[in-house]
Amino acid sequence: MQATAHVTGTAELGRTIRAALERETRINLHRYPIRVERADGSWVLEGEVESVSAKKLALRLAGSTPAVTSIVDRLRVAPKSPMTDSEIRDHFRDALQREPALEQCSIELDVKGHWEPIRQPATDESGIVRAAVHDGRITLSGRVPSLTHQRLVGVLAWWVPGTRDVVNGLTVAPHQEDSDGELADAVQLVLAREPFVDASTIRVRCRNGIVILEGVVRRREVLSIAVADAWCVQGVEEVVDRLVTA
Repeated sequence: MQATAHVTGTAELGRTIRAALERETRINLHRYPIRVERADGSWVLEGEVESVSAKKLALRLAGSTPAVTSIVDRLRVAPKSPMTDSEIRDHFRDALQREPALEQCSIELDVKGHWEPIRQPATDESGIVRAAVHDGRITLSGRVPSLTHQRLVGVLAWWVPGTRDVVNGLTVAPHQEDSDGELADAVQLVLAREPFVDASTIRVRCRNGIVILEGVVRRREVLSIAVADAWCVQGVEEVVDRLVTA
């Protein structure tokens, strides 16, 4: 009886998670179905999703379901442009080299199992960024001098058109306490790096991981880009769009 009750409870919890995903209009389960399964005491979410926002929303909804204590993330984002791992690596390398905030950081890429130095400044006090690409996933390691640097590198990884997932394992040294202000500053910087967005017309506020975008943009397409960019920033739990078009 206890085993039957456990199975029934597990099935019910699975249905609860799926129902939460179905209610979220920003997750398109009809076009991008998500598998929800129980394995080794954790709930596994697996499948391809439409966007970074859909991935984050799905994981948050599943993780906030009562009685769910552990989530395994096997969600991948549908690439904007199909690329091989080597193409993703080359695009990301170029993005890292172009970014002014990283010009004093060392850069190493995993090429066939070996770390290949791309840039080695006279001193590595400003940090080192290592990146490995496998099956469309960019895995970051190393250290950077601030949370803003950590988040910016993660966004640059998501901006590569073929990227399907980003695992940001960069550490911040020396340690820096996070805050709503830090997160808002990172989103503002990311918008400033976006060539299709005039960040000077957008105000970014943040409260408990919820980012609020306010201001005026030229076109609806620009609005969508700004919202999508904000979702790419690590630590953003929700994006509230209060932008208007001129």
